[in-house]
Amino acid sequence: MKFLNDVTPAHDLTFNDVFMVPSRSSVTSRLDVDLKTPDNIGTTIPLVASNMTAVTGRRMAETMARRGGIAIIPQDITQAAVADMIAKVKAAHPVFETPITVSPDDAVASALALIGKRAHGAAVVVENGTPVGVVNLRDLHEVDRFTRISEVMHTEMVTVSADADLRDVFDKLTSRHLNMVPVLDGDQLAGVLTRKGVLRSAIYQPALDPSGKLLVGGAIGINGDVRSKADALLEAGTDVLVVDTAHGHQEKMIEALAHSVAARDAFADQTGRRIQIVAGNIVSARGVDELVAAGADIIKVGVGPGAMCTTRMMTGVGRPQFSAVLECARTVTDLGATVWADGGVKYPRDVALALAAGAANVMIGSWFAGTHESAGDLMQDSNGKFYKESFGMASARAVKNRTKDASAFDRARMALFEEGISHSKMFLDADRPGVEDLIDGIISGVRSSFTYAGSRNIEEFRERAIVGVQSAAGYDEGRPRESSW
Repeated sequence: MKFLNDVTPAHDLTFNDVFMVPSRSSVTSRLDVDLKTPDNIGTTIPLVASNMTAVTGRRMAETMARRGGIAIIPQDITQAAVADMIAKVKAAHPVFETPITVSPDDAVASALALIGKRAHGAAVVVENGTPVGVVNLRDLHEVDRFTRISEVMHTEMVTVSADADLRDVFDKLTSRHLNMVPVLDGDQLAGVLTRKGVLRSAIYQPALDPSGKLLVGGAIGINGDVRSKADALLEAGTDVLVVDTAHGHQEKMIEALAHSVAARDAFADQTGRRIQIVAGNIVSARGVDELVAAGADIIKVGVGPGAMCTTRMMTGVGRPQFSAVLECARTVTDLGATVWADGGVKYPRDVALALAAGAANVMIGSWFAGTHESAGDLMQDSNGKFYKESFGMASARAVKNRTKDASAFDRARMALFEEGISHSKMFLDADRPGVEDLIDGIISGVRSSFTYAGSRNIEEFRERAIVGVQSAAGYDEGRPRESSW
């Protein structure tokens, strides 16, 4: 990347402060762009779902991987729960979507609690693994919550076999005016396919491990028995190990990395597979130098840009994200490592600019929190709008969860030092309620950015991108108007 007219600004920049200039291009189609990431973890699009408790769970992890990204399971979950979550992600089909299932004898309340977890708004009714009906959200409207599913389900189903051609499946869904169809392996339910899901399977390449299973990452902190936590995550099957703390440039991080590297190397000796270690967060070249020297393969960049983070307002500490990524990426290149840009992205343009600045992957938190697949429960406000609750990982709410085993006195004392929002409503976009809908918009914008730069992959993009600096008025000029002015 270079600045327009080769003029390097004397001050740090946010994503809003910059724009990209189009260049002569021979890339004629967005589909000619290869978004495989250069960080060697196996993602085919540069998107990572953040290790926030309100964002990443099993549904988010498998959906992200199915479309080529990866999600990082948060550190505040018990080892047993993490192992179970990773096992379920690994068991998920790389093409067929995991169905929501209920039995005929379940109450309507059970279906209502589950259907909100998936964007397609339907559940498959099964007996002994065999589908016997389908129930949609509209079937449950104004139905008594104690009514049995058998009384409201549709028993006349359209199904497809697991070896069916996806184009034929799409044609069947379209001709029958259906959004979702159960997929059968023999008489057993193997998954579901939706119209959009079939189309996405032709656009995205799943992010898979060497054995063909979906990728998933896991996070650990820098306190406690780091070695045993790292060992447990690797044993459970994590594909990337994230050593995470708000202030990554500190001695405890260096110590935690030593334990994590020892765990990773022992795992590699046993399995022959070397897992990438991510460490952060930092915002300076010096931080990059020290974390890479301590064994990190990927550096996570960002202090304070996240929507749930109050660090900059509480402490004055942080750095504008575009400049932080730019400096760290330029430093890490000579060290044989890569960087992830963590936080501060609100639009597809921001993801593209993070890649132009040198990021290999872009981590997203709050933007993904308001989707069906995020870990929170689906709620409804007094106006009938659906939302999920989000909160920062340094907030009082997160600290309370993280320190539940401490004494009452210690927990109360730690609660005095919060940095982050504990309760925030992230409303679902009625037109784009699923994380895949957001992925579609982001990747469409990013691919288009690459065509403007004349770049076919991420490495070319970071070399060819020309970036200029703009005023607040310049940024505002580029914003669309949904109504007249």
